[in-house]
Amino acid sequence: MNTAVILERIEEHTHHYLDELNSLDLEQLKLQPNENEWSLGQLYLHLVKTALYMQIANVEKCLSQSANAVESAGEKTEAGEAVFRLGGFPPERIRVPASPQYTPEQPASKQQITDGMHAVLQRMKEIEPLIEDLSPRFTSMHPRLGALNAKEWFALIEMHYRHHLLQLDRLKAFLNSTETV
Repeated sequence: MNTAVILERIEEHTHHYLDELNSLDLEQLKLQPNENEWSLGQLYLHLVKTALYMQIANVEKCLSQSANAVESAGEKTEAGEAVFRLGGFPPERIRVPASPQYTPEQPASKQQITDGMHAVLQRMKEIEPLIEDLSPRFTSMHPRLGALNAKEWFALIEMHYRHHLLQLDRLKAFLNSTETV
């Protein structure tokens, strides 16, 4: 798992998401297919917040363990092994019940989304050189995938962005169907 290749892929995904964002207005970004599905804006904020406050935060936790020479115990779950063996999430919808801690808010502006996407990319560029040679013994627990090391958390960001491209396509199709009505 080469972190430079992962970074290159996340840059491509980020540019794709931002290109898609450019053609939308705030009203379109807030439109939900129904009360149980996210809007495009919520999708974007989910990507940003998950990357910054979960995935990158856990990369930093692994780096901190390394600095303090604290190895963590734990292993990947079966689901974690499967995701990394496949190199990504299966192309299935993952539904989580709506909750204040999980359901993203609607965006306040397109700039909020753009700034967030750029912040993720910038932070990844900063941490990528720090993790290339980091021992895989320093891990942090993912609630579903189990113990992941810094490179795996880093790779998870790209996998997550790639997985949500399917949702992006579904939501864009929904928007296109509302424009023809």
